[in-house]
Amino acid sequence: MNRWGDTSDPAPERRGFRQDACACFDQSRPHPLARVGFHTERQDTSAPGWLRLLELIDQAAADGREEFRPLVELSPEERRQIVTLPPSIARLTMVKHLVLYGSNLVRIPPEIGAMTSLEEFTPYTSYRLHWFPYELTRCQKLSRSTVSTRALFGNYKLRPPFPRLQPDLDSVTELALEDLDPGRWGTTAIHRCSVCDHPIEQAGLQQMWISLRVATDVLPLLVNACSSACVAALPSGAQDYIHTPHKGGRADQPRSNRD
Repeated sequence: MNRWGDTSDPAPERRGFRQDACACFDQSRPHPLARVGFHTERQDTSAPGWLRLLELIDQAAADGREEFRPLVELSPEERRQIVTLPPSIARLTMVKHLVLYGSNLVRIPPEIGAMTSLEEFTPYTSYRLHWFPYELTRCQKLSRSTVSTRALFGNYKLRPPFPRLQPDLDSVTELALEDLDPGRWGTTAIHRCSVCDHPIEQAGLQQMWISLRVATDVLPLLVNACSSACVAALPSGAQDYIHTPHKGGRADQPRSNRD
């Protein structure tokens, strides 16, 4: 028995059965000048794994369970088909522990912020998951996390850079907010401001990076803000990380005794 359920594979050489390869940056050696980008994969919403995940979320929302381990209900092939989570995770308001051990995820939707009972978050060994939505900070009960920090943009161990974000937009009328290029924007859709929760379509769009301590770990968070005022309302970055919101790229990161 292991604490993560049967998604844990003790043989590293078998990892490919459930995860695609990731070459965004070397997760074992520092490469401070490397250029990185977002994963470009889009979720296949017709895949059996995705359809089964939707069913599992419906079941969890209906029975009000406090722990949700969806991947243990999927075959290795089905797990590999999941590159994000559906917006319906917003219905999991009773879940206290979300386990995504060994996932093939490349992004998590902002709807995770609606999981207001969340106390523990475990996406450990999800090596293609390099960042999180700022909306995760809305889970105010979240106090424990287990994250593979070497896989994160800007982590203090390897200091990889962040993807460079798009220029600020005063208006999004020309932007297809429901069909975005994930390689440019990090996601396929942006609906609401990460800070004030107002609809983005009624304002502009300013994307920013900020590294904050969330539960046990310092996480790189992607902010989709509707205005300069919302950017100004963001807190200061974590100790040993860039203190202000930034656009990514080769941003100078503070050095510490741990480096």
